[in-house]
Amino acid sequence: MQAFFDFEFWFDHPLTWFYPVFMVWMLVDAARRGEWVWFAFMIVFPVNPILYFFLVYRSSASFGSTGFELPGQHKRERIAELEKQIHLLDKAHHHFELADIQFQRGKFKLAEESYLRALEREPDDIDARAHYGQCLLRLNRAAEARPWLEAVCFENPKHDYGYSLMALAEARTARGDTDGAIAIWEQVVGQHSYARARTQFAELLAAKGQAPRARQLAEEVIAEDKHTPEYQRRQEKPWVSRAKKLLARVEKA
Repeated sequence: MQAFFDFEFWFDHPLTWFYPVFMVWMLVDAARRGEWVWFAFMIVFPVNPILYFFLVYRSSASFGSTGFELPGQHKRERIAELEKQIHLLDKAHHHFELADIQFQRGKFKLAEESYLRALEREPDDIDARAHYGQCLLRLNRAAEARPWLEAVCFENPKHDYGYSLMALAEARTARGDTDGAIAIWEQVVGQHSYARARTQFAELLAAKGQAPRARQLAEEVIAEDKHTPEYQRRQEKPWVSRAKKLLARVEKA
């Protein structure tokens, strides 16, 4: 107890120096994300950086920084509720929603298990089939993902606002089918303005020697980033960074 009031003890303790650095780290992260309420709370209540780390930073770090996502927003607080509903009712749509949440959190193995349970109960559900294919793709199992995604896109090319088509293009790229991927990217960018689509399309075109079109797509991604909402900029940041690197390489060539 005496050590608690010993200022020399706390001055020499490693945590005394670590915590201010940790707090600045969390403040900078909150500012970059536009989490201004959290930013203010951390200034007023110094214990809140710990809460921010577990509730915001850690939960999004594994997935949000990659640029791959499903349409819509996941809700962390739904996990416990869904697990209870699954225990009581065991419905396909509960397994599917839980799988989507785990996908959004970057927990792809857990998502795969839940998608399979949903498909066991409703094997014809197009959303479950599409998202399961995307999950396999994120698990680096493109050969398994491709037939699931191809079947979905054949049935509905506009499924999930073009997200299923983007995943199919990525699966074809991973399997070395560059021409097939380019054909799909052309279809996607003709209907949508996703940075994810245009950047990967531009990278493939540049690799095929089509520098002018690749440059145009990269410039579009960079230009539009300045006018997009903050939440969208956070999602598309990895693609904008790749577009900038690609543009620099193309201009040097």
